[in-house]
Amino acid sequence: MTPDTARTAAPATTTEPPLWALHRELTAGTVRTDLTHAFHPGQPHFPAFPDEKREMPFDMSRGDGFNVHLYTIVGQWGTHVDPPVHFVAGGRTLDEIPVDEMILPLVVLDITERVATDPDAVPTLADVAAWESRHGRVPEGAFVALRTGWGRRWPDPAAMANRDAAGVSHCPGWSAEVLRHLFEEAGVTAIGHEQTDTDPGLATSAGDFGLEDYVLRRDRWQIELMANLDRVPEAGALIVATWAKPLGGSGFPARVFALHHEN
Repeated sequence: MTPDTARTAAPATTTEPPLWALHRELTAGTVRTDLTHAFHPGQPHFPAFPDEKREMPFDMSRGDGFNVHLYTIVGQWGTHVDPPVHFVAGGRTLDEIPVDEMILPLVVLDITERVATDPDAVPTLADVAAWESRHGRVPEGAFVALRTGWGRRWPDPAAMANRDAAGVSHCPGWSAEVLRHLFEEAGVTAIGHEQTDTDPGLATSAGDFGLEDYVLRRDRWQIELMANLDRVPEAGALIVATWAKPLGGSGFPARVFALHHEN
């Protein structure tokens, strides 16, 4: 090829890589809903845990060249992930959960109406059967979130705890029958919920965390204190759950979001 023909040759055509095309399709055709609360000092948290402390060792308002925050928090802070080792000695730690488990089909069980009149409500097998009658079987490997409406109480600690005069918390949670079905029959990968704990308030007030223990002993993980579950469909969405990778970590704030079509 001579220099003259090189200048007049047509530019080479390229094919868009398939994953880039998929990304364009996903971003153009879906809504991304953040399922994460922004954490901060004074927010609702498990009562035995200390509050967050936040300092700025470098602060541009003091004349420093950049801003840096120093956060002192427990791992189970704000919207967070609980890996098996949180309750199980020798269980999987955060760095041992593969990224394969972080993008999953999202199933939403909705008991919001019952919770509105009974804050101690929990899901039943009838709720699961009703979901399956509308959408088919719960997909194996799915992430199942419990929608209760409780996240609307954030960030009010008293409203989240909802304690009576005797100090007993009245808030929804999971049930043993539904968790057994989801993990032992449906084969789901993880669960999540809007409230502070897996177990309902009546149980946690008595020091009973048996349901959380059950989940983590199944070598599964969970996301607590989820936000905006009322904005996602009960079937058809994908969930992306990510967190930092502390070596041997037993819990950490998570960033969780859903991809879905308009409701």
